[in-house]
Amino acid sequence: MKFKMSDKSLFAILLRSPSWISFAVVAVFAAASVALLPAQYVPFGMMGAFPFLAIGCITAWRQWHAPSPARLADMQAKISAMPWREFSVALEQSYLRRGSAVTPLNSPAADFSLLKNGSTTVVSCKRWKATNHGIEALRDLVAEKDKRGADSCAYLGLGQVTDTARAFAQTQGIRLVAGEALLQLFLD
Repeated sequence: MKFKMSDKSLFAILLRSPSWISFAVVAVFAAASVALLPAQYVPFGMMGAFPFLAIGCITAWRQWHAPSPARLADMQAKISAMPWREFSVALEQSYLRRGSAVTPLNSPAADFSLLKNGSTTVVSCKRWKATNHGIEALRDLVAEKDKRGADSCAYLGLGQVTDTARAFAQTQGIRLVAGEALLQLFLD
């Protein structure tokens, strides 16, 4: 069984926040422990800060290794200029580096089938250059996923995903890889 943390949990919010916020929580925990607990219990009170310290270290590491805005802009320009064939080969190579077996599909709704750890994902990315991504392509992708008996599906694009499409994707379990998340596939 896979554990999925809620996007609204405190730890999920801290993982998306700057690392200094988690370190500030650690400092508050330490100060409160010293101020409110008897001396012999202070170390135990401070132990409550360990999860926040771990989160702070994780976010600091992520921020340290994150690509610069200039590098992201450069990658976006390169991807936007790619013809379909070059884009699909680069994407296929990216998935192979991540340990997926990649099978190109000859379907209008999906472009690749990925197999990793016994799980199959169908991927749609032909409209990666579109400025806005709506619900039509997502409906076709879900139908293709069901037709192939895949475990999941992903939709890739550089542009913005409409609110309606985002809500549909959430209810159907479609993983949206848009904007910076798509660029990350090519940067690793």
